Amino acid sequence: MNALSHRSLVPEILDGLAADDPRALASRRDLRRINVLMFQAPIMASLLRKFVPKPPRRMLEIGAGDGTFMLKLARRMARHWHGVELTMLDRVGLATPGLRADFDRLGWKLESITADVFDWAETADGELYDVITVNLFLHHFDDAQLVRLFSLLAPKAPLLLAAEPLRAMSALAAARLLPAIGANDVTRHDAAQSVRAGFRGRELSDLWLAAGGRPLEERRAGPFSHVFVGAGPARDDP
Repeated sequence: MNALSHRSLVPEILDGLAADDPRALASRRDLRRINVLMFQAPIMASLLRKFVPKPPRRMLEIGAGDGTFMLKLARRMARHWHGVELTMLDRVGLATPGLRADFDRLGWKLESITADVFDWAETADGELYDVITVNLFLHHFDDAQLVRLFSLLAPKAPLLLAAEPLRAMSALAAARLLPAIGANDVTRHDAAQSVRAGFRGRELSDLWLAAGGRPLEERRAGPFSHVFVGAGPARDDP
């Protein structure tokens, strides 16, 4: 049987390190380069242009990390998207005053929330958004956790857009080449595990359906990424 025929989840080292651990800091620098090599910002920008033609008023990113990915994305979208109220959620508080100033210069208002995504989603009953974005985050959860997460998130926005690792031999081979860009031991381990925990086919669509949502698109994107777009239940504008 193909070793990648089913998802395999193993804890990633970065998740267990303190935010100021030198190995964690180095790995986050590596992740910024990996996002570039995976074309994550252009991929997500393309999805937003296709599925969110009208500039959103409120936007949520879950698993936002240090915010540098969303800043790259905002710079791509800000020319046509003005005054976006962006909420970035992550269990580790990594947003800096400098990051806030960068968004201010784009005309975007940034709110940063430090919380576990499940804890936040279960208690933030009144929080509604126009779109939720996810970058390299869903693969951390098993299928049952994803159905639960989707069930919590779907009522909060009409659309969820995700760009995740592609579970494929080509992506795994690329992960093994990371020493060539100077990636540290944390990144080398976690990148391979991310591929093994990634997605292919209609796996996310099936989980979104199980959560009561309506899948709109799921496919490979670029050499190393897998994208998914799901529609939540209809809601009236406030």
